[in-house]
Amino acid sequence: MPKLVLIDLDHTLIERRIPVAASTAEFCAARGLDENATRRVADALKRSAGRQTFADLREELGLAEDADELWAGYVAALGSAAVHRPETLTGLDRLRAAGWTVGILSNGVTDVQRAKITTAGIHHHVDAVCISEEAGARKPDPEIFRIAAERCGQSLSPETWMVGNNPATDITGAAAAGIRSLWISAGRPWPGPQPAPDHCAPDVASAADHLLTLGAAPA
Repeated sequence: MPKLVLIDLDHTLIERRIPVAASTAEFCAARGLDENATRRVADALKRSAGRQTFADLREELGLAEDADELWAGYVAALGSAAVHRPETLTGLDRLRAAGWTVGILSNGVTDVQRAKITTAGIHHHVDAVCISEEAGARKPDPEIFRIAAERCGQSLSPETWMVGNNPATDITGAAAAGIRSLWISAGRPWPGPQPAPDHCAPDVASAADHLLTLGAAPA
């Protein structure tokens, strides 16, 4: 039977070198924006992050770069802050070598999430990527799990696994989609009261170890 695992991105595959607020501040400082302008940029991005946001900010703040350049600069700043443990990629490689198909399933803005994946080099270690903005659905909606599996060339089954750190989106979503779940605890106790995951692990490398024990037919 095909072996498929979908893995969350933020706080599962990657962490941030610096917080989003610090990335935004660095982006603004590089463009000579003062404290007031930086606060206005941060407030605007909290409401909505995209090219149109920067088109509005460009006019409001009199910025020299066009909206596409500003958006690309912001995306690059967020992407450069993404880091991962070396053993994370080793875990992904071990799964694929054992016949697992590995897909990334993430909520978020497509440009930003793909920049993180590419900058961190994770795209070389997975088979497919599914981001909520481009998919038109968000975890925990079961539809996005179906779309992610389809992008991996497979269909969801009771033997499919979702690996993620967020109980509300990753674990509850997996249950709604009728698949198995593995919670990345990072040392935290399970919060409840939502349905508990099928398994817990402290990190992706340990999650891979568990999946590899399941053999040719996950059970």
